[in-house]
Amino acid sequence: MKEFLVYNVLRLLLLVASVALVGAVWAMFADTIPVLGVLVVALLLSGVVSWFALRGPRAALALKIQQRADRASAAFEAHKARQDED
Repeated sequence: MKEFLVYNVLRLLLLVASVALVGAVWAMFADTIPVLGVLVVALLLSGVVSWFALRGPRAALALKIQQRADRASAAFEAHKARQDED
């Protein structure tokens, strides 16, 4: 599932970039860098940015999942119809 891999790799890269950015900004203004604080802010930042920046890959993934669900549903209905004929 190419779309799944692409979307999740992009999310991971966005998270890593957010951690680096937040850590660098935090280091400019403070002597110590609390790792948990940086991670929380980076998670929030990457979540908001990914909502807008990854709209295309997310839509492609959703379409692929919907197509797969439709195929599975059709196969289930076909199997159920054969069972009813017997």
